[in-house]
Amino acid sequence: MVKHKRSFCFRLSNVLLLRPRTTLLSLVWPRAGGGGRWGGAVQRKSIQLLLLVLAYCNGFTDASWWRVADLSLDVKHFHRDNRSFEICSENTYFTQHQREICYNNPELLKVIVNAANIAKYECQSYFQNSRWNCSVKRNRETAYLSAINAASLAWTITRYCTKGELTMCTCDHIQRKKHSKWTWGGCSEDVNYGIKQARQFVDPQEDRSSSFGLMNLHNNEAARRTLRAKMQKVCKCHGMSGSCTTRVCWRRLPPMKQMADTFGSMFDAAALVKPVENKGVIKKLKRKDSQYKKVNKSDLVYIAESPDYCEENDSLGIFGTRGRFCNRTSYGIEGCRLLCCGRGYQTRIRNVEEKCNCKFVWCCSVKCDTCSVRKDEYICN
Repeated sequence: MVKHKRSFCFRLSNVLLLRPRTTLLSLVWPRAGGGGRWGGAVQRKSIQLLLLVLAYCNGFTDASWWRVADLSLDVKHFHRDNRSFEICSENTYFTQHQREICYNNPELLKVIVNAANIAKYECQSYFQNSRWNCSVKRNRETAYLSAINAASLAWTITRYCTKGELTMCTCDHIQRKKHSKWTWGGCSEDVNYGIKQARQFVDPQEDRSSSFGLMNLHNNEAARRTLRAKMQKVCKCHGMSGSCTTRVCWRRLPPMKQMADTFGSMFDAAALVKPVENKGVIKKLKRKDSQYKKVNKSDLVYIAESPDYCEENDSLGIFGTRGRFCNRTSYGIEGCRLLCCGRGYQTRIRNVEEKCNCKFVWCCSVKCDTCSVRKDEYICN
């Protein structure tokens, strides 16, 4: 039933998007422009009906662009074709503002999909030994998720510009201060452009009148500021016989793994905040415990504590830790004692074939034997 409801709302939103000159009234009563008392009554009833439909569909438009990573799409298949426009129309992933950007810039879709996949991979890699599985709910972990997604989109747009895969941008050509020992040259990556485009795509979806929306906006911007601060200066020497007569330098993006690790450290130090209201309207967030320093623009913040993630909970998007592999000898979070939440674990013995006794044979190959190796695996109950 929910699937049919969502499909109906998708179709309605697509009509509004693809036919911007169509009036709302004409969608429900094309000939409602007639005069007289009867025509006016029909218009009023039609408008009421449409408002009810829009209110009905409102619950199905909680879009999160990075969910496109769940589709396992191959970015090589994205061109100006129907498949691209089909994905652009999905309310599941994009708000109306984002769908308009997607329609107007079809080449941007492959960037969005790639950014979502990069963020998902880095998040799951960083938290691979933790109870949390990078699922989304309004708790402390949302701070990390907002940061890695916001940075990943800015990072990917910037990298695509450098590689010449986007027609709307190139390298960074800003004139910078000259130095006596080296000169600016090469193709500096234009992170400011990437950040600007990512901000325009991501931030408008947030509700600035809610504490959750303000939290996401703060974390998005903190991530972008951190990405800009982590830009690297790379230099190369030019000269005869390996000498460094001329040293040319340019700016390069840091690896996304480095950003994921950085956000991990920021996540560990994230600040619990609460909304500050003025005449019943939420204006800003501030640290809940006034004994600590004020939150700055580069800190991650959260508004709700985390559940334990031990047991499966579909409503919260938690898969639990049953069936997870654990480390029997570790006392960290990846250890069986903590990861299995005190439920214990099972030991599974497997015999696997691996290459062994490898030798180099002149010239030029490596020959190996195949050995059977016993491996012990520990799985949470």
